[in-house]
Amino acid sequence: MLRQYKLKNYRLILVMLVAVLSAGGVLLVGSASPGDQKKQLFGVVSGLVIMLIVSVIDYSFILKFSWLIYLFSTALLGLVLVAGKDSKGAQRWFEIGGFRFQPSELVKILMILFFAWYFMKFEEKINTLKVMIPAFLLIGVQLVLIILQPNLSTTIILAIVFSALVFVAGINYKLVIGVLITGIPGGLILITMIMQDMIPFIHRYQLGRILAWLYPDEYPDLAYQQQNSIMAIGSGQLWGKGLGNDSPISVKNGRFILEPQNDFIFAVAGEELGFIGTTIIIILLLFITIECIFIAGKAKDTAGKLICSGMAALVGFQSIVNIGVASGLMPNTGVTLPFVSYGLTSLWSLYIGIGLVLNVGLQPKKY
Repeated sequence: MLRQYKLKNYRLILVMLVAVLSAGGVLLVGSASPGDQKKQLFGVVSGLVIMLIVSVIDYSFILKFSWLIYLFSTALLGLVLVAGKDSKGAQRWFEIGGFRFQPSELVKILMILFFAWYFMKFEEKINTLKVMIPAFLLIGVQLVLIILQPNLSTTIILAIVFSALVFVAGINYKLVIGVLITGIPGGLILITMIMQDMIPFIHRYQLGRILAWLYPDEYPDLAYQQQNSIMAIGSGQLWGKGLGNDSPISVKNGRFILEPQNDFIFAVAGEELGFIGTTIIIILLLFITIECIFIAGKAKDTAGKLICSGMAALVGFQSIVNIGVASGLMPNTGVTLPFVSYGLTSLWSLYIGIGLVLNVGLQPKKY
């Protein structure tokens, strides 16, 4: 389980990037919701400890329990539908002594682990239906369980990460092109059906968010949150109004954004830190993603490469969605900004994932 590693292979730059971004997250959460800052600080400190511990556990040892990992993650998703806490029409959390645990956040990491093992095991047969059909069925079970919560945003992120894993695993480019050719018209048909409220798993409030994004003037009661977020980002201009400012014209201080410490933390960053501050956040997220890809390129095996690539896809795409929503480029959907938004489950899960990436980096392939 534990091995002798060379310190020179430890990617301290990745640790530093994560730590700096997390520290910024603590400050932003404290400004957005002062009562949650201590919890966020606890999450960051404990998460960094978890990350360091995971980083010295051989990922090859962990992958020996891949089927248990899959069954455990699926059981968690099923259990939350039965015994989870219902809040605002969604049943996504377990309530444990005032602490909220969201299984779908952890499942993102567990899914990466399982399919890293799965695609390495069947690496030579990756382009066969015998391998790909079970893979789609296995991920399909988890996607269905998540969408039933309902949690469409996490379903989309998980599907994107899975697609990235399939691509990195070496699926034939002809199949990718074929999927794109059929997927584009299929996507247009799907959008049309969504607009006509013909998709059973798209709830009315989700449809409302899409329409409010497309026609904000016609749905002001649904678009106000996102429109206020855009206004907040723009009002920060170059340097922002200052972290934790008490300006009476602040969108955050006027409470025009509900729970800004979560999905709309980027709006707080835009208003208080301005263009410079938000650019630094984006650069840090970009460098974390690139660092994961860099480590993937030096991984000793396919599983290691897939673990790093999966984490790169998760951090990268989730950041794009969160920032896209806050800036009005995408419909409003609940996705946290990695290492910045408030949420202990999200933080700890991401730290576990980065810990696994660090362990892959400690075992580079030998030339």
